[in-house]
Amino acid sequence: MAETMQFDLVSPERNLMSAAVTAVQIPGTEGDLTAMPNHAPMITTLRPGILKVETETGTQEFVVTGGFAEIGQSVSVLAEKAVPHGDMDQATYDALVEEAVMAYKAAKEAAPENEPGPVDEAAKLLQDMVAVGTHIGLDPKAANLNY
Repeated sequence: MAETMQFDLVSPERNLMSAAVTAVQIPGTEGDLTAMPNHAPMITTLRPGILKVETETGTQEFVVTGGFAEIGQSVSVLAEKAVPHGDMDQATYDALVEEAVMAYKAAKEAAPENEPGPVDEAAKLLQDMVAVGTHIGLDPKAANLNY
């Protein structure tokens, strides 16, 4: 029997998972990481991506759009939005991409001239959402930066 740790995945809508796990692959903004039992304590922000949770009975995947992960004796992920991979369909994905497009447009309109920071961050969010769709086999047809 492999060593396990407690894992909790929560979004504003619901508690998606609470279980003993052997590893959690996290799409961090500073790079992907894998948390396993006895991992050094840390907190990281999430980028849009696939969160993979390994239990003794198999692997579950969730599409997350952002949030935070706290790693210690357990792993807690507070996701802005999280959808089980099996529940992700084209319509749900299109809605997530549209939110990212709207955030990009709003950042572009609100940004002072020659201050691209927020616009760059919104563009990165949009591109990460496109990458998620491509990774899970959905069409990122509406996602471009020509706005």
